[in-house]
Amino acid sequence: MTETLMGQVKKPGATPQIVTLKAVAQYLDLTPGTVSAVLNDSPSARSIPPETKERIRAAARELNYRPNFFARTLRNKRTYTIGVIAEEIGDSYSSPIISGIEQYLRQRDYFFLTVVHRHDIALLARYSQMLHERGVEGIITIDTTVTESPTVPTVAIAGHKKINGVTNIVLDHERAAVLALTHLKELGHKTIAFMKGNPLSSDSKDRWAAISSVAAQIGLTIDPDLTIQIDADDPSPRLGYPFAQKLLARNKPFTALFAYNDISAIGAIRAIHDYGLRVPQDISVIGFDDIPGAAFHSPSLTTVRQPLRRMGEVAAESLLDRIEGNKEYPSEIAIEPELAARESTAKASGSC
Repeated sequence: MTETLMGQVKKPGATPQIVTLKAVAQYLDLTPGTVSAVLNDSPSARSIPPETKERIRAAARELNYRPNFFARTLRNKRTYTIGVIAEEIGDSYSSPIISGIEQYLRQRDYFFLTVVHRHDIALLARYSQMLHERGVEGIITIDTTVTESPTVPTVAIAGHKKINGVTNIVLDHERAAVLALTHLKELGHKTIAFMKGNPLSSDSKDRWAAISSVAAQIGLTIDPDLTIQIDADDPSPRLGYPFAQKLLARNKPFTALFAYNDISAIGAIRAIHDYGLRVPQDISVIGFDDIPGAAFHSPSLTTVRQPLRRMGEVAAESLLDRIEGNKEYPSEIAIEPELAARESTAKASGSC
C-alpha cells in the first residue's frame, strides 16, 4: 500500500480522491480562507507574506489540487467561459487560430464554446443567442462580420468594421499586397492573373482594394480578363481548381497567378498542370496565409504569411484583458505579414 501526502492510506489502483481546498488548508495548518485568498489571487492576499504564498502554491501543486469550477463561478459570479464564433472549424485558416485561442485560454483557466455558422445568417443569430444564454463573458469571431455593438466584450479576427465594443484583429493588407506584387514584379512578371476571394469572406473586400491600390502604385495593370471571382465555399483545394480552369480557358496568356489564399493556390497549381503547363517554369503561383501544408506542397508554395496561431493568442489575450477590468481597449490591432518565397515562383519565362 502507498501512503499519500495527506497521511492517508490508499490501495494501489484505487480511484484518486479529489483534493479539496479544506484539505490543502489542513495539510498546511492554515485557515481555508488564507489558502483560498492565495489560490484565487484575491485582494485580501496582499497582506499574506510571500513565503506563505509560495508554501501554499507549492502544496497545491504537490497535492494536485484543482479548484472547483462551480464554486468558483458562484463565489465570483462569473463563468470563466468565452464564445468562439467561426465560419468553419476544420479548415486550414480557422484551425490554427482556434489552436492559438485554446492555448492562451488554457493557461488562464478559461473554457470556450465554439459554434460554426458557415455563412448561414439565421444560424449565426441563433448560435450567438445560445452563447449569451450560456453566460459567456466575451466573444471571439473568426471570419465573421460583426454588424452591431455587442453586449459583451468582443474581438473580431479579420474584422474590418469599426463598431463600438469590438476590437478588430486585422492583417496589414496594404503591406501584404506590396510584398506579393513587388516579388512578382522583381521576377519580371507583368501579366498577372488574380483570383478574388468569395465576397462572404471577411478579408475579401479589403484585400482586393489593397491589391488594386498597390498595383497602380508600382505600375502593374490589372486586366479584367485575367481576374476571376471565387464564388464557392470549399475548405479544400477544390476551391481553386475550377476557377483556374476558367482563367486558362480564356486563352489569354499570363505568367503569374496571385490566388486569394493558399487552398485556392494549390487547386490552381493542379489545374495548371492538367492544362499542360508547369509551375513555376510557365506560370508562377503565389498564395496567401502560409497554411501548414504550404511548405510541403510540390512545388512548395510561395505565399504571404499571416501568423494565424499568434492571431488567436492575441485575440484571447486582448479579450481577457477587457473581461478582467481593463476598460481601455484598442479598436484595432494590426498584424504584420511576411513573404515566404518558395519554389512556386520564379523569373518570368518571357513577355506576354
